[in-house]
Amino acid sequence: MKVAVVGATGMVGEVMLKVLAERNFPITDLLLVASERSVGKKLKYNGTEHTVIGLTDAVAAKPDIAIFSAGGDISLEWAPKFAEAGSTVVDNSSAWRMDPDKKLVVPEINANELTTEDKIIANPNCSTIQLVMALAPLHEKYKMKRVVVSTYQSVSGTGIKAVQQLENEIAGVKGEMAYPYPIGRNALPHCDVFLENGYTKEEMKLAREPQKIFDDRTFSVSATAVRIPTAGGHSESVNVEFVNDFELNEVRRLLNETPGVTVQDNPDTNTYPMPIYAHDKDEVFVGRIRRDETQRNTLNMWIVADNLRKGAATNAVQIAEYLVENRLV
Repeated sequence: MKVAVVGATGMVGEVMLKVLAERNFPITDLLLVASERSVGKKLKYNGTEHTVIGLTDAVAAKPDIAIFSAGGDISLEWAPKFAEAGSTVVDNSSAWRMDPDKKLVVPEINANELTTEDKIIANPNCSTIQLVMALAPLHEKYKMKRVVVSTYQSVSGTGIKAVQQLENEIAGVKGEMAYPYPIGRNALPHCDVFLENGYTKEEMKLAREPQKIFDDRTFSVSATAVRIPTAGGHSESVNVEFVNDFELNEVRRLLNETPGVTVQDNPDTNTYPMPIYAHDKDEVFVGRIRRDETQRNTLNMWIVADNLRKGAATNAVQIAEYLVENRLV
C-alpha cells in the first residue's frame, strides 16, 4: 500500500503520521509531501527517516491513497491530479465537503456509502465530526428537528501561528498575531471569516455538513462558533429538539453503546468532559446530559473531542482504513 501524506509538515499532518503509526496502517511505501519550501526536509515515521517531496513527484509516484491536509486551495488544484493518476484522495480541507458529487464521511456513520468510484472523499469539519458522532444514535432513535450549538474551540484549530500567539501572551512576549485581538484571557466569537448573512464560515459548516452526512434535510442546525484560549480540544454546548420524546437513561445507554463515543456524566463526582482530558484521545466525550425544561422533547448536552485527532487526522485515517479493509483501493 503506497500512501502519500500531503501537508506532512503541518500540525494536522504531524498528527496524521502519529495516528497512522499507532494504528499500524498497512504502508509499504510512504510519501511525505509538502510545499516547495519544505522539499528535502527529513521527517521520521516509525523510526525511519523520510525525505519530503513535492506535489509533482508525489502525483508521478501514483500512491494508492493520498491523505491531504494542506489547505483548500492546494486540495482544489491537486486532488483531481492525484485522482486522475489513480489515487484515492481523503481530503481534510473544506474544498470538497459540499460538492454534491463528493462523499462527506464520518466512518462510524456513513462509510458504507463509499465505492471504488469515489476518488476524492471529504473529511468533515472538526466541530462537525464530534457533533454528528453524538447526534447519530439519537437522531436514529428520536429524529431531530432542530439543533442549536455553541462551540468553544481551541487555538490549534487555527494553526501553529495561533498556538504561538497564545503561548507568547502567556509568557508576556510580543509576537505575530493570528487573531485581530488577544486570545489569552479572552473569547473571540469569530471562527473563520464572516459571510454576508452575519455568520462565519465555521458556523455555516456546522449548519450544512450534518445534513449532508445524515443525508437528511428535515432538521436544521443553528451555530455560534467561539475561539477560546485552550491549546487543544474543542467543546460544544448542544441543544437538540426531537420529534419524539426520550428517557435520559436511554439517551446515556445509546451514547455509551456508540463506537467512538464515551459518556462522562456524573454531577455527583464532578464528572464531565473537558478538553484537557480529551487531549491525544480519539473518543468523542459527552456529558452534562439533561432535559431542557423549557421545551418539550429537547435535550442539552456537552460534547468534547481532540480536534486534531478525531476532528481531523484520526477520522481521515479511519476512512483510509475502511477503503483498505473493503478493497475499495
